[in-house]
Amino acid sequence: QQRSVLFPLGEGNRQVQSDLDRLPQLVVEGLNFGLIIALAAVGLSLIYGTTGLVNFAHGELVTLGALLAYFFNVLLGLQLVPAAILAVLASALLGGVQDRVLWRPLRKRGTGLIAMLVVTIGLALFARGFYLYLFGGATRPYADYQLQPARDLGPVALAPKDAVTIVICLVALAAVGFALLRTQIGKATRAVADNPALAASSGIDVERVIATVWVVGAGLAGMAGILLALGQQVGFQLGFQILLLVFAGVTLGGLGTAFGALVGSLVVGVFTQVSTLIVPTELKNAGALVVLILVLLVRPQGILGRAERVG
Repeated sequence: QQRSVLFPLGEGNRQVQSDLDRLPQLVVEGLNFGLIIALAAVGLSLIYGTTGLVNFAHGELVTLGALLAYFFNVLLGLQLVPAAILAVLASALLGGVQDRVLWRPLRKRGTGLIAMLVVTIGLALFARGFYLYLFGGATRPYADYQLQPARDLGPVALAPKDAVTIVICLVALAAVGFALLRTQIGKATRAVADNPALAASSGIDVERVIATVWVVGAGLAGMAGILLALGQQVGFQLGFQILLLVFAGVTLGGLGTAFGALVGSLVVGVFTQVSTLIVPTELKNAGALVVLILVLLVRPQGILGRAERVG
C-alpha cells in the first residue's frame, strides 16, 4: 500500500513587493548614486567651463581616489576615514600637478581642443593600463565598513555607510556651491567660464583660476571614487564604468555649469535606479542615456544651460 507523504509547508507567507512598494527604496538609492555622480560631474563641468577641455581621463581620477584610499587603508593600515582624507588631498594635488605638467604647456603652445581631447583619451588608456598593472584585475573591498546591515527607515532601508555617503556628498557640493557664489576665487571661476578673454582683461589671473579648478575637480573626482567603492568594491575600471553617466549628467544639466551638472546627475542617478522597475538591471544605464537624448531634443542647451545664438 502506497502512502502519500505531505511535508508541512506552513501558511503561505510569501510576500512579493509591488513596484509601488519598491519605488521609495529605488529613489533613495538613485539619489545616493546621483550624488556620487554629481561629485565627479561638477569637477568635470568646472574644467570644461574654464578650459573648454572635454576630459575623457576624468574617470581615471575617480579610480585614483579609490585606489589611493585602498592603499592607505589596507596596505598601510590606516582607518578608512583618515585614509579617505589623505586620498582626497593626494588626488587634488595630483590634479594640480597634471595641469601644471601637461595641460598648461599645451595651452601655452596653442594646442587645439580636438588635439587635447585626443590626448585625454590616450591618457585614460595609459592610466587604466597602469592601474591594472599595479592593482590587478580583481575587485577588492576596503578593510572597514564593508558589511553593514541596512536599517529600516519607514518605507526605505538604508545602511549607515550609505547615509554617511549622502551627507558627505551634500556637504561637499554645498561647499562648492557656496565657494562659486560667495568667494573671490569662485566669482573669478565663473567669470573665466563665461568669457576668458574679458576676465583676463579685467585683471583676473586666468591660469591661477584654471589651476585651482583642476585641484578642486580632481579632489571631487577622488572623493566620488572613494564613496563609490565604499558601496561596491575597488577596481581598476571603477571610474571608467561610470564615466558615460558622468558625461550624461554634465550634458543633461548644461555644459560648463556646475549647478547644472548637479541637477543633471541627480536626474541620471534616480532614473538609472527607478528604470529597473521596467527594464532589466543590465539595461538601466541605457535608460538614463535615453532620457538624456529626449531632454536634449526638447532643450538642446540642457536643463540649466543657456541657449546660444548662432549666426
